[in-house]
Amino acid sequence: MISSHIYTVHGIVLKRRNVGEADRIVSIFTKEYGKIRVIAKGIRRITSRRAAHLEVFRNVTVTLHKGKTLDIVTEVQSAALFDTISSHVQKISFAYYLCELIDRLLPEHLPAGGHGQEHADIFRLAVDAFHSLDRGASALAWQQEIFTFALELLWILGYLPRTITLKEEHIQPYVERIIEKKLRTPKILHQLE
Repeated sequence: MISSHIYTVHGIVLKRRNVGEADRIVSIFTKEYGKIRVIAKGIRRITSRRAAHLEVFRNVTVTLHKGKTLDIVTEVQSAALFDTISSHVQKISFAYYLCELIDRLLPEHLPAGGHGQEHADIFRLAVDAFHSLDRGASALAWQQEIFTFALELLWILGYLPRTITLKEEHIQPYVERIIEKKLRTPKILHQLE
């Protein structure tokens, strides 16, 4: 018998933050529920086998147990490795930018039976963007991939009519007006140019 308190998601790790002595809160953009926040208990211990799988921009399959405030990670496996991203500083910066766009523009799934939007179309778009970034050979190709992703994300979410195409240099200010905050990763990208 399968417990209704345990479920599995497929997603991309967007960000993580340490809490307590050994735990970590992780934001994951999932295929099934959209953006969720979960807690990985004991993940910062040296003996944790899950730690390597819950790194930012990792494509993962996660088994979760429903918790009172945050659901708890019980198992995690990497679904796809983006090896060349993690070995190239500029690719890492572009990957963080992708994660920040998704994190800032998508609403979070509500815990305790709340319903989020799954956004399977955006999930596929994000996975494709990470694969392109991983395979891409030049900074120009990576930059074009990010621009295409950002524009498509704005169109799908309804922040921009499909009849309007922004220039690349206008994407960041447009997103910042929507979220009413400055994006952090573009500053890093400019420093690496």
